Amino acid sequence: MGSKMGNQALISYLDTNVAIFLHSGDAGRLTPRAISQLERSGLLVSAIVMLELEMLYEKGVLRYPAAQILADLSQQIALSVCQLPMAVVMGYALRVKWTRDPGDRVIVANAMANNDAPLITSDRRIQAEYPNVIW
Repeated sequence: MGSKMGNQALISYLDTNVAIFLHSGDAGRLTPRAISQLERSGLLVSAIVMLELEMLYEKGVLRYPAAQILADLSQQIALSVCQLPMAVVMGYALRVKWTRDPGDRVIVANAMANNDAPLITSDRRIQAEYPNVIW
């Protein structure tokens, strides 16, 4: 995965829900539009996705810890954790006023900080508020 548009790679972010769908073999829950975006993008997740995945594992919702999920997705779909400085991302997160969920704020802020990159998510609230959602 990872096509090029001009000199700049097309980057898309995955929300936690999409990472879970892909890792659990439940890609059938993705829309054709989301699948198309996955196939033609360099794929990133916000660092906070690691924490959300780990918390779900600790609660018994997920069968595998975050490190294993992200390592598997790195091998399967070349997923990487975004390396933008957290201070930069937090500057954007301060502008995301439509949710009290810190995870959603940071995930959206990461995409915003990376030139308003597409964000692949099934989350209806994010779909309603972030203009560059793919679903």
